Amino acid sequence: MKEKQQFEVWREDVEPALISKLDEFHFLGYERVTIEEIWECVLYQLRKQKGFLHFHAFVNQVMTLKPQTYMNWLTVKSYQEPADWFAEFETEK
Repeated sequence: MKEKQQFEVWREDVEPALISKLDEFHFLGYERVTIEEIWECVLYQLRKQKGFLHFHAFVNQVMTLKPQTYMNWLTVKSYQEPADWFAEFETEK
């Protein structure tokens, strides 16, 4: 029987690495990046991981996240979500 990864358990322990990556992205000019988006992006990258991932390997995934990988994930995510571009301009009648 295969053991299933539960990354949410590590969320609090990985927080310093997420903050460090957030600071790096902000330093590089990606001001709108959030910790939650970095977390989701790393989990998206690991969705097809076959074997058990150790904690240090998970932290390595966070620390080696590149802006290009993040932007690609953001683009894919924006295409997958339904877009209601004019919602903010609609007025209540």
